[in-house]
Order: sequence, then structure tokens, then C-alpha cells
Amino acid sequence: MIKVVTHRLKRPLAAAFIGALTTLAFAPYQYWPIAILSPMLLLLLLDQRTTKQAAWIGFFWGLGQFGTGVSWVHVSIDTFGGMPEIVTIILLSLLVAYLALYPALFAWLLNRYCANSGRTRFFIMAPALWLICELLRGWVFTGFPWLWLGYSQIDSPLASFGPIGGVKLITFMVMLCGSALAYMALKRAWRLAVIPVVILATGFGLTSAQWVTPDPNRVASIALIQGNIAQELKWLPNQRWPTLMKYVDLSRQNWDSDVIIWPEAAIPALEYEVQPFLTNLDHAARINNSSIITGIINLDENKRFYNSILTLGKTPSDAYHYDINARYHKYHLLPFGEFVPFESLLRPLAPLFNLPMSSFTPGNYVQPNIIANGFSFAPALCYEIAFGDQVRANVNETTDFILTLSNDAWFGHSIGPLQHMEIARMRALELGKPLIRSTNNGVTAITDYQGHIAYTIPQFETGVLKADVETTQGVTPYYRFGPWPLYIWILATVGWALRRRMATKP
Repeated sequence: MIKVVTHRLKRPLAAAFIGALTTLAFAPYQYWPIAILSPMLLLLLLDQRTTKQAAWIGFFWGLGQFGTGVSWVHVSIDTFGGMPEIVTIILLSLLVAYLALYPALFAWLLNRYCANSGRTRFFIMAPALWLICELLRGWVFTGFPWLWLGYSQIDSPLASFGPIGGVKLITFMVMLCGSALAYMALKRAWRLAVIPVVILATGFGLTSAQWVTPDPNRVASIALIQGNIAQELKWLPNQRWPTLMKYVDLSRQNWDSDVIIWPEAAIPALEYEVQPFLTNLDHAARINNSSIITGIINLDENKRFYNSILTLGKTPSDAYHYDINARYHKYHLLPFGEFVPFESLLRPLAPLFNLPMSSFTPGNYVQPNIIANGFSFAPALCYEIAFGDQVRANVNETTDFILTLSNDAWFGHSIGPLQHMEIARMRALELGKPLIRSTNNGVTAITDYQGHIAYTIPQFETGVLKADVETTQGVTPYYRFGPWPLYIWILATVGWALRRRMATKP
């Protein structure tokens, strides 16, 4: 009996180990070839398995990847959720198990509709089904598009496909490379090694493509304020004014900047509670010919909370006035952190589901750019930066910069904030716009239009990141067409493969 169980678990346990190694492909480790080798090994494990066996192998691969890759969620639940350790472990395990359902679905679909180990399986169905399942993970229950394989390639030759088809095209290319290697190993068709070589070589060649160019005639002087406010102190009433004065003092030293940027919810109060403070700050920014962009929390007349962005100083309006309808409001809210799914059922169960202001209302999917001192910013608050389609929808031809405000203090010294920065870099690469990221305790950084980090300051330190940032001219193919050419290709090829399967089915 023990031998039978051990034999049956051999492949799933191997898949879990391979999935766990995949985390090393992402920040902060960034051994990007692992992202190609991992799906290759997964496909080898799936070969000649039943659909049920394949689903379990895919599920265990997912347990390995997400069990290591999103382990940082434990920090926020354990430290700020008020949960016993055992409950924290149970909740994290449930999250990991849920995310593991998507690679399980991929494996089941692949072996259900393309069990034959032929070229159609490896070169059409595997890359297409993988991307379809990743898209589902990024959509169901508002989505969790974390650790898509394409993000791991931000510093690899495959990054050059980003301006053409975004992270989705890169993910597709990663899977195609892994599938080609798996087919090569199974069939001893060594000549097929040319496929990943050609894809990588094409990526190298595309580095010379100039989709957009810097505009030296339009440069913004930017100052990012990293307050480094401890999360457990931030919302204490006796810490409100010390926190505000800390940001004011750091800003006062940088009035020569065009735009000064504070992090997400940098002001630890509802906007209506600090209107005199904001009026004075607006006046100070105006007389110094500067602007301030800050995160703030809002509450409307219907008692609905919003996670917002406010602009003060030199703006299109004459002076500060309280109007929450004129603010940017976060659209993509973080499950359990900013809204509670199945609220009536879960809220009574644990303190985690009753964190302060954990019932935010989303803003609109597309909102006007923020205008500060004549520069146009396409905003994305914290978690929103992981949703490439939304960021693209909010960028327009007048946009100068992508702006993301965040507060990763919830995740401490874990790998989560570094993965978050990696995701943000991809948005700059896709859209050909410099990205400005202001955070409470890191990673505060500015990237160029190719997603390379140009300026940054250390995590967990109070400081100011000041830099002159050039805008860009031109647009990328991804900005113009989005992922639709890739979607059309997938629908056409998968449809062809399924029709061919039905035609040859006895």
C-alpha cells in the first residue's frame, strides 16, 4: 500500500518541487531561465498521464509555485490581521490552493483535448491554454495576475516583446520555448532547439527597435517622499500630525521640484477632516510654483470609502477645494484588504475581515489623467499596477508618465514589494512611458521608458528621491493594439486544433 501511494505521489511531488523553483525566476532572485525550464519539466511530467493524473500534477505544481511565490501574504495576515498563527496558515493555504487550481485546469485541458504527444500539443495547445488559464486567474473574483511567467523576463532578451504584445505575449513566448524544449526531449528531436534560440535571438534583435524616443525638451523635476511610517503606528490618532509634519518638512526642502509626490494614503486622515491643512499646503505649493500629488482616503455622503489621489499646488483648478468627485479613485481593490468578498458571511468570522476601512468603493475603470504643474500622469494605486489592461486604458497620447503610489509596509521585509516593483517595470516597458513609483517604505523608484530602474532609494529608510525625468514621444504597438492580435492568434490556432481533432476522431 505504501509503495502504491509513494508511486502515485512521485510525479505530483516532483511537480511541487519544480513549481517552487519557479519563484527563483522572479524578483528578487531573477534567474529568468528557470521560467522556461519549469514549464518544460511540467510538460514532461504530464506526458502520457490521464486527465485526472494531469490535473493533480498541475495542482501540485501550482502549490509549489504559489506556496513560495506569494508566501509574503502571510506577513499582512499575521501582523495586521489579528489572527492566531494556525488560522493565518489555514487562510494562506486556502489562497495557495485556490491559485493552484489554474495550473491544474491547464493540465486537465491539455490532456483532455490534446493527449497525443504531437506537435499540435506542444506548439499550439500548451502555450495557448497556459495563457488562457493565466488570463482567467487575472479575472475571476476581480483577479490576481501575480507571478505571470512573463514578468520574470523583464531583464531577459524576451523583454523586447513587451512593447509589441505586453506581458501576455512574453508569457506566451516563455511557454512556447518551454514546450519546444519538452518536445525536443521527448522526441529526441534536437534540431528543435533552434526554436527557443530563434525566439531569444529575435528578442536580442528587437532591443534595437525604437518604438518611442525620449523628449529632451520636456523634462520634469520630480521629488518622491518616502516617509517610512510604521504601519502599526500610522493610523493612531496621536501620530497624525507627526506624520503630516514629517511629509511637510521633507517637501519644504524640495520646493524647487516641479512635482512632489507622496505615497498611497500618505495622509492618515479622511480628506474632509484635514481641509485647513490641505488649503495651507496647496497655498505653499502654489507660491513655490510646485505641485504635490498624494494618496488620501475619502468618504462620501453615502458613507462610502474611496482610496484616492489628490493634487495640490499648480493644477488646472484655481485653488484647493473639497470635491471628492474631482479625485482619482482606485478601481481595482485588493480582496480582503480593501473589500471583503462574500462580506455578510466572512465579516463576523475574524478580525482580519474587519481591518480599518476594509470596505472601499471602486472608482471608474477609466478616469482622467492627473495634471500637475503642466505634466500629465496616468495613475494606478498600488495593486492596480498589476492590471496591464487597465493601465493601458488610462494612458492616452497626452500622458507623460505612469504614476503608481503604494504602501508595501503591509508586507514587511518579504519578497512581495520586490515582485511588485518588477510588475510595475513591465507597465513602463509595455507603454513606452517612464514610470514613477512613490511608496511609504520602498521600493520607491523611477524607471525609464524601457522599464529599467534609473533612480531608487533604499527600502525602510526615510528619504527623498529627486530626479529630472524626460518624457517620451511616440507610442508602442502594444499601446496602439493591446493584446488583441495575440488573442486572435490564440482563438484561430486553438479553434483549428480542436476542429482538426474532431475531424480525426473515430
